[in-house]
Amino acid sequence: MTANAEQDTVLVTAATGKTGRRVAARLRTRGTPVRAGSRTPGSGAGEVVFDWESPATWAPAVQGVTSVYVAFYPDLAAPGAVEAMSAFGQVAAAQGVQRLVLLSGRGEPEAVTAEDALRKSGVPLTVVRAAFFAQNFSEGVLADSVAQGAIAFPGGQTPEPFIDVDDLADVVVAALTEDGHLGQTYEITGPRLLTFGQAATDLGAALGREVKYLPVLENEFAALLQQVGFPEPDAAWLAALCTMLMGGHNASTTDTVRELLGRAAKDFVDFARDAVVEGAWKE
Repeated sequence: MTANAEQDTVLVTAATGKTGRRVAARLRTRGTPVRAGSRTPGSGAGEVVFDWESPATWAPAVQGVTSVYVAFYPDLAAPGAVEAMSAFGQVAAAQGVQRLVLLSGRGEPEAVTAEDALRKSGVPLTVVRAAFFAQNFSEGVLADSVAQGAIAFPGGQTPEPFIDVDDLADVVVAALTEDGHLGQTYEITGPRLLTFGQAATDLGAALGREVKYLPVLENEFAALLQQVGFPEPDAAWLAALCTMLMGGHNASTTDTVRELLGRAAKDFVDFARDAVVEGAWKE
């Protein structure tokens, strides 16, 4: 594969999120001009307002860019995602965008519908369908649970191939900057299947103290989400999504990270060790 022109500007949506900030950092390291879009941008060079709930912000952010990393918040399977992808695709096409790289969820039927809505724009699209993020344990909704030593989640005994978000960001950057990815759909996973109980054991080993896994039902998880501040409709939707994802249809690994990057995907044990070194779960 060959790299594209270094001066092609890339818009990174959700640029302060788990994936967006990593993608933006890697692009800057490569010398690629980045336009970092977020709801509340700072004053740094290239930071712009981009809010999925405010379509008026889309065209100004997209104007003049060549490629876009599309990370829809809160999830591509969320209500309203299909409509947003259809409308954003029209904006991107009208502004002359040449490449879209879309973050999607592995095994999410609603997300596939949203993918198709964006594909209809006619702008060349690469879809990256990711497994459950390892960083959900260190930066997401489960981080406090890990810190407190007990992870409540509707995972049962279903194994999941947790993907490290650093690997995801490397795949996205390759798709944004190299030839050969247009029109492709990639499913990326970690190298190993783990149940949530096994993940809790690995996290506890890295932390040097016990971390338990507490299996809960969908409604129980929704109630827990409400207790930490999620509005009832959002809690119900997220609990239903998580329960669906742990139905067993994602219990397999792919070798896509190795095929695209020439190296193995990061193992969950290594993620947990590195997260501790970086200061995750500090009390």
